[in-house]
Amino acid sequence: MKPAKFDYYKPNTLNEALSLLEELGENGKIIAGGQSLVPIMNMRLATPEALIDINNLEDLHYIKKEDSMIKIGALTRQRIVETSDIIRENCGLLADSIPHIGHVQTRNRGTIGGSLVHADPTAELPLALLALKGTLHISSSDEVRVVEAEDFFITYLTTDMMPNEILTEIQIPIMEGRVGYAFAEIARRHGDFGIVAAACVMTIDDNENLESIRLTLGGVEAIPLLVEEAEEILKGEKVTDSLLEQITEAVVDVIDPESDLHASAEYRTHLAKILTKRVINEAYSKAKGVI
Repeated sequence: MKPAKFDYYKPNTLNEALSLLEELGENGKIIAGGQSLVPIMNMRLATPEALIDINNLEDLHYIKKEDSMIKIGALTRQRIVETSDIIRENCGLLADSIPHIGHVQTRNRGTIGGSLVHADPTAELPLALLALKGTLHISSSDEVRVVEAEDFFITYLTTDMMPNEILTEIQIPIMEGRVGYAFAEIARRHGDFGIVAAACVMTIDDNENLESIRLTLGGVEAIPLLVEEAEEILKGEKVTDSLLEQITEAVVDVIDPESDLHASAEYRTHLAKILTKRVINEAYSKAKGVI
């Protein structure tokens, strides 16, 4: 299939791109890697009158560590993030989540910002960013505003972004101390969209009791879900089988998955319970230095 007819613009600066968005309004659409937008356009699920190609905005390609923060330009390719030593050493959860995205060819082209803005509820990057307490820096012609990951995703494929805005940077705070993390996903086959995914990042004290934990689930709601009950149950405690059972019971109470072509709601609930235990156990083992 082929997309509907559209006009094409390729600005060389962020200001040019923002000016075009102001001019075109809802008729204009940003394209970067195109790994999500192009298939949707080919299926005529999206028919923008104009595309604004921002690949010339070289200032949005970077990964850097500043003070206690990792900063990633929104146009940075997913494969670059996946193989970055800075990312692996400072936020390993992000590095572990990216190999689940499509195939290498997909990640060579797809951008970190594009996946976040697309906001698929089963996508790996939104799930990881939510677990890592990331923030999104969003530019318009008038201002740059900062949005917490847990406030960014509104509903299915919908985010807190206006038609005249561009996501320019992602920031992730570097965690200190004994940190553990894990990412797990169940898909029909490698490279497919996940049916259910889970991410976990935690810190423990010298006695191996939980100081903090963030558990997130994808594929069980219209947006990535932060399971706040996990910290309520585990904070100050060691991970035990009985506490894990309490967490899985809490997960069942807070999720509301839907049935679709890929899985029933019951199966998604079952996977959420399995993956919850898996990522918490793995993250705890990493924090203790066992793996």
